[in-house]
Amino acid sequence: MLGLSGIPLPLLIGLTAVIAYFCGCFNGAVIVSKYILRNDVRKHGSGNAGLTNFFRTFGGPLTFVVILTDVLKAVVAILVARELFTAGYTDFLSAADATAFWRVFADYWAALFCLLGHMFPCMFHFKGGKGILSGGTIAIMIDWRIALVVWGGFLILTILTRYVSLGSCWAGASFPFATWFVYQDLVITLLSIVIGGLILWKHRTNIQRLLNGSESKFSFHRKKEGQS
Repeated sequence: MLGLSGIPLPLLIGLTAVIAYFCGCFNGAVIVSKYILRNDVRKHGSGNAGLTNFFRTFGGPLTFVVILTDVLKAVVAILVARELFTAGYTDFLSAADATAFWRVFADYWAALFCLLGHMFPCMFHFKGGKGILSGGTIAIMIDWRIALVVWGGFLILTILTRYVSLGSCWAGASFPFATWFVYQDLVITLLSIVIGGLILWKHRTNIQRLLNGSESKFSFHRKKEGQS
């Protein structure tokens, strides 16, 4: 089967994966802390290269730069994937249901590799973040119903308990169920399970701390160096 400009479908899928992965590698917390603040966020707090650890460590207006970076890279990854697969429809897609499937597949496929890039960035020694902000952006772009489940539960749990990690675990666990409810497609659901599973796996230490009662609660005040 041929896709974009005669490119075989497997190659089109591979190209999308590579582009999405390198979009994900632009980790806002690492870029801002390492190259602007000259103080790698991964050397502080939990050691995680994510928004929460950046805010706890540095705070300040540069937090918004981290947010913008992690949001935009997810948006770009999804939009590029859609463009590639839309251009590729001309040869290997004809039926309306096939077109709909590949459009959704493009979103989930790009989402998976964008998160892999965020979590395991090759340019930063494969030490990245946990994928919540980028993943939440992806959920919004995929379908508002999925975003409502993921973000709704995340915000409710985080506000009520002040455990960002608990809300994050909800996001990872609920994503496959929301996906099945909306699309009821085996391939798409399997991709969503991998995505949700990655998020939960990256939060495995948080889950352990939640269970033993040692997890840190979120605060709008920066923590002093040495606090967990």
